[in-house]
Amino acid sequence: MSRKKVLLVNANLSESPYAVPPVGLCLVAESISEYYDVKVHDGAFGGVATLYALIEQFKPDYIGISIRNIDDYSADQRSKDMGINYFIPAINELFVKPIKLVFSGPLILGGAGYSLFPYELLELFGADYGITGEGEWVFRDLLLALDNGNKQPSVAGCIYKGAAGADHAELHGSQPGRMRANIDKWINYSPYKQKSAYPIQTKRGCPHRCVYCSYSLIEGKQYRLRNAPAVVDEIEDVASRIDTSFEIVDSVFNDPPGHAEKICEEIIRRNCKVRLRTMGVNPDNVTDSLVTLMREAGFRQIDCTPDTASVPMIAHYRKNFTYRQLVLAAEIFKKHDMPVMWFFILGGPGESVATLHETFDFVEQYIGDLDLVTFSEGMRIYPGTALYDVALREGMIKEGESLLQPSYYLSSEVADGVLKSVVAERKKNHLNWISISESRPEPQLLQKTLAYRAESRTDEPMFRSLLKVNWQSAGRDYINCQNR
Repeated sequence: MSRKKVLLVNANLSESPYAVPPVGLCLVAESISEYYDVKVHDGAFGGVATLYALIEQFKPDYIGISIRNIDDYSADQRSKDMGINYFIPAINELFVKPIKLVFSGPLILGGAGYSLFPYELLELFGADYGITGEGEWVFRDLLLALDNGNKQPSVAGCIYKGAAGADHAELHGSQPGRMRANIDKWINYSPYKQKSAYPIQTKRGCPHRCVYCSYSLIEGKQYRLRNAPAVVDEIEDVASRIDTSFEIVDSVFNDPPGHAEKICEEIIRRNCKVRLRTMGVNPDNVTDSLVTLMREAGFRQIDCTPDTASVPMIAHYRKNFTYRQLVLAAEIFKKHDMPVMWFFILGGPGESVATLHETFDFVEQYIGDLDLVTFSEGMRIYPGTALYDVALREGMIKEGESLLQPSYYLSSEVADGVLKSVVAERKKNHLNWISISESRPEPQLLQKTLAYRAESRTDEPMFRSLLKVNWQSAGRDYINCQNR
């Protein structure tokens, strides 16, 4: 008996700051490959004609579409005003509509972005089923149920047309890391090599309660840890086949205490020669020993995401660290010359002109000029978050209002141009301070930077090279301005 066929489609259109390899979708492909013939269409680098040809040739019985991003938070204001940063219409035109023209079988939606708006997107796209949360096992169980003739399966994490309701799958029961994505088996990885990094998860879930964050809604409210040997096994396996750097994409890398240290120690023990970076470094658990280990393991840069450096705003944002811990983290990074990209979100609940200046004062005092500081203005409102409740209470949104098209929270005390004015004034003479919409360098600066990197043969992070060239172009010696 011939096996049924499944086509999985990566519908991620976001390229900011770079296209992200669809590791999650490839994990789903691996999870069902024992039962089905599977192919993956990478829509980030393949057009409608390629999709049509694949459907015609492969003739799938099921098609799954992964929606990772609803919108581009880093877009400039013009793009936001024009709706260019909102991906749902384009996903409909480039993937959903073309598929439905030539395919009449079950259409199944999933992905991190989909999980935030499951019922709304199911109805909008006219799909048959949707999967919330992690898809590896839910997708497999759904397909097996459909094969057995159950058109309305009772599968945790699965919703369908006319369903009264469904919960996310029991995330605490899954074991991240039991399977590998084998991404180069499913897609052409070459387009991702120039700018992207291979995403590695050392855990899933997040117990923190940051006011705006949706991580716990997608991955669960408790950490589920992978052991260090399994993580490094994956890194070694990928590195043996693909020339790429690696990025740890946990919600928080250095939490709980000791976990990141074990990962680094295992990398060092095996003498892995890989380039690493990580997002989500939490000031609460930054220690001298951790950064020493990260340096030795091959970490070339980190992203630190305190979101604010104002004492009252740390409380308003429901962060888990103190101002003193934030200062200590900055001092440790500087001591080890660990290149850092810092991220701050301005304008959230409780923000005022005074709290803005507190954050800017911290940046001036503790962050060197060769580290990049990125400011976001306003917070994207997602259902199910504490920010949603605040926005509802303050009348910024209405009960039942759709938030699929981006809505942003901005404190009334810094509205009407106040925030932009303060940011513009404080950014003067700080070439390493940028708004998130400025994260793509100008072509001329990029060209000069590439020439500098080729001449100097440096392996430092690209952002640090960009800053050096930018400071020099402005007639400033970056050595002198690194630690003002």
